[in-house]
Amino acid sequence: MPVFHVIGLGSMGLGMALSLRRAGHEVHGLDLNPAQVAKLTQAGGQALDAQSPLADALICVVLNAAQTEAALFGADGWAGHVKPGGTILSCATVAPDFAKRMEAEAQARSLHYLDAPISGGSVRAAEGALSVMASGTPAAFDGAAEALAAMAQTVHRLGDHAGPGSAMKAVNQLLAGVHIAAMGEALGFATSQGLDLARVLEVIRVSAGTSWMFENRAPHVIEADYTPRSTINIWPKDLGIVTDIAAGANLPLPLTETALAQYRAAAEAGLGQEDDAAITKLVAARAGLKLPGDA
Repeated sequence: MPVFHVIGLGSMGLGMALSLRRAGHEVHGLDLNPAQVAKLTQAGGQALDAQSPLADALICVVLNAAQTEAALFGADGWAGHVKPGGTILSCATVAPDFAKRMEAEAQARSLHYLDAPISGGSVRAAEGALSVMASGTPAAFDGAAEALAAMAQTVHRLGDHAGPGSAMKAVNQLLAGVHIAAMGEALGFATSQGLDLARVLEVIRVSAGTSWMFENRAPHVIEADYTPRSTINIWPKDLGIVTDIAAGANLPLPLTETALAQYRAAAEAGLGQEDDAAITKLVAARAGLKLPGDA
């Protein structure tokens, strides 16, 4: 039976670890929040520590590039707890050049590296139904195969080296971030016109203006439920990666830059830890509009 280590048991990582357990694998997990580790152990997984057996594959599901590098190759990095010839699956949204550098670090340690950013949200992570935008050597794909079979519904093979996976994730995040910001403006506009937001969702979801993000996030606003599935704070990071990559290509992205400014403003307004549907609150507040749940 292969041994899997999962670094980062947040809303995505925990679901991925539980999917691995459901498939019958031995899973050791690590997170700064002991409650998340407890959820894994309650499902038959184990806490990851220095006494844990070496991993056949390590799945790194942390927030950003800095955390990825520290978790893998820092002073206490867990790459040293992967079997020689084992595989690292790196799932954070990072710049392609960073992914290439991490691949070189892994290969220098006789490890395979799969550039494997993920999409689908916490619900699909828990269902083992993620979309993975992956690139890496054939050996990296082979080493990741059992983990991917348990965690993903769709694996997009995008190249034989790290970088294209992260580039594709940046495309996805550009669209997702702009769509959520547009959702917030649309619901704010609808509110200003006295429309019932539940009715707006009903009509738009069968009309040309809909998007997956509109249909997924608008109910959060209608239900006044801003429990974070994906936070506002994710977007200054992810859209910042997009605009940095575009700047390197001398490519203006005015829509993305405008959306990025809105997320930064929302974070500065104290909404950073709320669900990203809370971008609607920023729109409404500027016109003194009341959203569902407002007194």
